[in-house]
This record gives sequence, structure tokens and C-alpha cells, in this order.
Amino acid sequence: MELIITEKDNAARRIAEILSEGGASVDRRNGVPVYEWGGKRCIGLSGHVVGVDFPPEYNDWRDVRPVELVDARVVKTETQENIVAALRSLAREADSAIIATDYDREGELIGKEAYELVTDENEIPISRVRFSSITDREVTNAFANPEDLDFDLAASGEARQIIDLMWGAALTRFLSLSAKQLGSDFISVGRVQSPTLKLIVDREREIEAFDPEDYWELFADLASDHDDEPFEAQYFLYDDEDNEQERVWNEPDADAAFEQLQTASDATVESVNRRTRTDDPPAPFNTTQYIRAAGSIGYSAQRAMSIAEDLYTAGYITYPRTDNTVYPDDLDERELLERFAEHARFGDDAESLLDREDIEPTSGEKETTDHPPIHPTGEFPTDISDDEWDVYDLVVRRFFATCAEPAEWAHLKVVADASGCLLKANGKRLVEEGYHAVYPYHSTTENYVPAVEEGETLAVTDPRQEAKQTQPPRRRGQSRIIETMEKMGIGTKATRHGTLQKLYDRGYIENDPPRPTKLAMGVVEAAERFADLVVSEEMTAQLESDMSAIADGEATLDEVTDESRAILKRVFADLHESRDEVGEHLRKALKADKLLGPCPECGEDVLVRRSRYGSYFVGCDGYPDCEYTLPLPSNGEPMVLDEACEEHGLHEVKMLAGRDTYTHGCPLCRAEEADDAEDRIIGECPDCGSEEGGELAIKTLRSGSRLVGCVRYPECEYSLPLPRKGDIEVTDDYCEEHDLPELVVHNDGDDPWELGCPICNFAEYQERTAMRNIEDLDGVGAKTAEKLAAAGIESLDDLRTAEPDDVAGEVQGVSADRIREWQSQAAT
Repeated sequence: MELIITEKDNAARRIAEILSEGGASVDRRNGVPVYEWGGKRCIGLSGHVVGVDFPPEYNDWRDVRPVELVDARVVKTETQENIVAALRSLAREADSAIIATDYDREGELIGKEAYELVTDENEIPISRVRFSSITDREVTNAFANPEDLDFDLAASGEARQIIDLMWGAALTRFLSLSAKQLGSDFISVGRVQSPTLKLIVDREREIEAFDPEDYWELFADLASDHDDEPFEAQYFLYDDEDNEQERVWNEPDADAAFEQLQTASDATVESVNRRTRTDDPPAPFNTTQYIRAAGSIGYSAQRAMSIAEDLYTAGYITYPRTDNTVYPDDLDERELLERFAEHARFGDDAESLLDREDIEPTSGEKETTDHPPIHPTGEFPTDISDDEWDVYDLVVRRFFATCAEPAEWAHLKVVADASGCLLKANGKRLVEEGYHAVYPYHSTTENYVPAVEEGETLAVTDPRQEAKQTQPPRRRGQSRIIETMEKMGIGTKATRHGTLQKLYDRGYIENDPPRPTKLAMGVVEAAERFADLVVSEEMTAQLESDMSAIADGEATLDEVTDESRAILKRVFADLHESRDEVGEHLRKALKADKLLGPCPECGEDVLVRRSRYGSYFVGCDGYPDCEYTLPLPSNGEPMVLDEACEEHGLHEVKMLAGRDTYTHGCPLCRAEEADDAEDRIIGECPDCGSEEGGELAIKTLRSGSRLVGCVRYPECEYSLPLPRKGDIEVTDDYCEEHDLPELVVHNDGDDPWELGCPICNFAEYQERTAMRNIEDLDGVGAKTAEKLAAAGIESLDDLRTAEPDDVAGEVQGVSADRIREWQSQAAT
């Protein structure tokens, strides 16, 4: 029996389908799908099924000094026991094995892990196949030409694992223990994570340190006798070096120029310059440029890569982790376009490109031999989500753009004199659409300026003066940060987007473009002050270079890990003497992120705190001497905003709750509003009204929530939810069944929401949102339900207890993020 091992189950399913020509059957071994046909069996892993860790005696953070981890022995542990057991069982029955994991450093390491598990059980021949897309042609060719596993490339990936473990675990423990910040809120640092965070913090410092300067700009509208549409022109001067200056830095000069411009009723055209500009099509997608383009249509770096990996595994696009920007010689662009000419969505655009006599695609600066640029394979999707269609369309059209002709722009610059004031207008017009016809992701905005001639007189209207200030540098978006990381040698194409996501997950950055929290500022400041190697991009880039040397056979795993240990020891030598200072610095930063303002009772600080049960509230830092508290909403995680309440001096709070994120505002304002609001009685309580005289009332809680609840609370806990926002009108219409008035919610700018009887409304809501089976979930059709069932997810109970990453590894075209969304729906 020949055993084929892939990186994930969806890749195993796809490869089995190709090699068996659709004839493979599926069975389970230890709960893991195994595909079988013609004396072959194919099993998919779940990424790394073996990890590196320290021995158990190092697990207790309090009993082990962090510096001891630097020289601690690193052991391998099985992280996916059921998959490992299945692989071992199959290996004992196999006569040969083929490793078919992804072709990159991480994939080679996963392949080596599988190699070692197989050889532990059975000494059999093991070969390696490599491909850049899971299509019939590439998979068939790869299996017809097997190679050997690249142990040097795998060793470079293993070195990364060991070094990241050492740096991350040792420094995370040191900083967390120093700041007395343990449990789930520990302070996380890492070899790549920390220099990346410094990039974001440094930009924030530039913004905070920026000192704006005042300047003025002047404008007027010009109009030609033979054209009814006026166009805007801007005042300018020539400086000593004959450069055009539009900004006036002195207010009296700006006022004088404006007074002069106001006297002008017409302007004489002094010069007209016409030129054309060629707008070349973009280069093929590498990983970084793909992430940038996906960001422009609203996808985070992490989400963009997750979608691309699903499309790759399904066979629709090539491998999405690549530095290459040059198509390989064996890619027949015309043949691929002919495939798309048959597609209803892309056919017309593909046909227009096929009309070109010679198709010579663009190329970028970097050419590698591992994977081609990201491009479509010619396999057409049938059952994919809207997000996947967005990304697939982007990739297809980028390929089209690289095969298209350049665009051409006509530029027109007009300079006119209005009573001694020089005015200029720059127009541009797209005269040859070129690649823009097939790639709508680059701007084609035109600026109208009519065709005027030198000496022509133009009417001057609407002169205006605008006072402005210079602006601080902008925060970098996720794609720009990843581009900067690439230029500085921080991380790799496979890890950069994940590094950014870790910074979000650990609470170091928020929003997009990313903005550092006070904790992030504190961590970077502490590292710079006491151990700057922790945030040094040079050190991280050097280690990346060392790991590449391992892959090239120019260094060994032991040499590189020993060098990293030596660097880490120097870091601890710097940190050890400053432990108390580091801890104090970080505690201040942690407090700053949660600080709302002064306590209304004692003047100490009030902070966002978390109870032992996991709920959030506002509490005084003077506890136990001061027990002042304020409630916060129960849904979402609080984030302290810069905006502060003018009345109470407390910062406003936003509740982060995914799509339901909202601004709660000043917690004291919300509490006072609730205290001042009178309960509005609307009827008898259905639970205790007949026996105890309980009545239902519209209540506003101090947390900002609203409900219909019994006035006998807490003796009677009957309640029904109400919307958080809008004015609630109690109408004269009554529900015949419950004898309660119907309610209407009025929101500014929106149509009234006829809520109706609150009991009936809640019953209808429960019925409407009730989840009874898998196909009740958003985005789950019959085909997806079949795929989930094949992975053992046949009911909502199965889904609720499933591990998202494991399910995503088994279900083709479904990401772990999507599984989590469905679990959230199933939990309600």
C-alpha cells in the first residue's frame, strides 16, 4: 500500500479526487478521514501535528526563573494525538510513502515531522512531491516526478520554531512576572512580534510629536467663453529655485494675495502644456501585494490569507505564499485566457485580451523558483462564499491586468494671470482604458480642464481663501505595515500577517489602520530602555538571514540556535538588573489603558476592571477604602476611548462585540440617566401578577441596557429584552392575547420600528433565530452541509463542541474563522 500524506484534509480530498479520477472512497481511522483507491491511501494532517515545547518541569512560571528557559532542553510533543495515531497506524501497513505537504519552509518541516512519524513505525521508501496549485495537471506531473525531502529547508523551519519558543516564552514570562500580570492577561512578546510592534509605536510617536504649522491656500473658478462648465484653479508662486509653491506660510501675505485676487474679473492664459502619460499594468501578485490589494477592498491581512489558502486548496488559485513576481516560462497565458473566455462572468474580458496579437505579461523585480506569482489556475469555483468570490475575482482580474495593454492618460496644465495672481489648473483624462477595462481596482478618476489656448481670456469667479494646517503622518494600514516588514527583513511572507493578528489578539493594537494601546507603548518603551535587542529589527532580520543560510546548507540548526541563545543571554543580562523598574513601567502602562478618570467619591482613579466571573465593570483604584463602582454592558469587551465626558471628566467606553460593536459613552452618564428614568408600567406580570400583584414596566438599567421587567425584581426575575437605542412609544393598541400595549421604537433618520407586544415580539424572535439544524446557519447550503457531515459535523451540538481549526482542515473551502462564526450563531 502506498501512503500519501498532505498538510490538511481538504488537500487530501482534492488530491485523492484527482489521482483516483473521482473513484476514491473515504473511511475513518481514529476519527480522521482516509481516502482509498487502487492500493493507495491518502491522509491529511492539520498543519503541525508535532510541536516543540519545554519539558513539564518548566511549566510552573513561579518556580522557574525565565532565564532558565534559554538553556532548557526543547522536546517534541504530539499536538494532534488522533491524527498522529491514525498516521502511525497507516504507516505500519504501508510499503512506501509520499509527502505532499505545501511547498515552502513550513510545509517542508511538516513533511519532515510526518517522515519521522512514519519511519518510527516502518522503514519504507519515502519521497516528496511539490506543486504550486492543486490542479489535475500539476498534481499529476508532481506525482509522476517525485523528489527527496529537503532536510535543510525543514531544519530552517525547525530553527524558527525553537528560537521563537525560547524568545517568546522566556521574555513573556519575565515581563509578565515583573508586572505581576499573570493568567489570561499575561504580557506577550516575541522575536518578530516585538520589532513589528515597535514599527507601529514609532509611527504613533511621530504623530504625537507632530507640531502643525499654519498655511493658506487660494482658489478661484475659471470659465471659457466656449465652455459652460467652470474649472477650479489654484494660486501659486515661484520660489527662489523656480519651484511652484501653492502654500502661503504667512497670513498677511495670504490676505494681500486674496485681496488682489478678489479684484480680478478675468484672467489671461499664459501657458498651455499638453502631454500624454503611459500607465503600465501592475506586476503579478506576490503575497505582500496581494494583501495590499485585498486590504483595499476591505479584507484584513489575516482574513485575506485565510481566504486565499482556501481557494488554493480547492484548486482555484496557485499557492498564496510567494515572493515571486515573474510568471514561469511554462505558464501559457493565452491558454489560460481561453479557459476564462468560456466563463459567463469573465468571458467578455478574456475575449478582449485574446484579441491582442502578442500577449506579453508584465513582470516585477523579484523572480524565485519555488512558487509562481498568485494567479488563477483555470478551475472555476461553484460553491464558494461571497468573500471568496471577492478574492477570486481580484486574483483573476489581476492576472487579466498583467496580460493587458497599458492605459494612456492625457494631461493638460493651464497657467493664467488674474490681476498679477498666477493660477494653475491640472486636468487629466483617460484616453486609452488599457488594463483598467479588466481591472477595476485602480483609480480612473479624471479631472476636467477644458481645451483653452494661450492668450485666451477666462472669466474669474468665486475667489476663496482656505486656512489649513500641516497634517501629521498617517498611521500605516495593515498592508503598508506588512510591506515595511518585508523591506526591513522582519518575518516572512508566511508569518507577517499572523504576527499582526497576534498583536490584535493580545490587545497591543486596535482599529485599522492599527493604533497602539498604552500597554503597547509601555512594552516598547521598557524594551528600548532596558533591553533594546528585544525590539531590534536588525537582530530579527539577521536571524531570518541565518535561517535562510540553514535552508541553503551554509549553516546548521545547532549553530543558529546556539547563536540565538547567546543573544538572548545578553538580553537577560540587561533586564535582570532592572526588573523592578521594568515591572513598575509596565504596570503604569497597563493601568493607563484602563483609566477612565477621577472617582466621583474619593478622587482616586476609576478603571475598567474584570470580576472573578469574567464580566467587566468600572471600579475605583482606591478599593477597598473606596468601593465605588459603575456597571458596564454585559455584551462585548470594553475599550477606553480618547473622548471624555465634559460633565464628569470620564473617558467614554466602546463595547467591542464584532458586528454589534457600539459606543456606550460615559458610564456615569448612563447610570445617572437610568437613575433619573421612571419605570413605565405597561401591564400585569405574566409570572406573578395574579398571585403577587407584579406589574411589567419599561426599565432602563444603569449599564445602559433596556428591558421590560417585573417591578418585584429580584423576587420575580421575569424580563424581556428591548433595543438599546431609540425612543420607545407606548401605543393605545393592545395585544388581545397578553393584554399588553404595542410598542414602537423611533430612531433618528430611520423608519419607526413597530415592535408590537413585547411578549409576542420576543417569542417571534426566538422562533426566527432558533437553530435546529446545520442548514439554519448563515451561508450553509446543502453542499456545505454534506461537507460538514463528512467531517463528523452532523448536528449543531457537534458544531458547538468542534475545534474550528480541525474542522477547517477537513472541510474544503471553509475557514476556521467561518466555523467560529457558525459556532457563535449556534450558541444563541
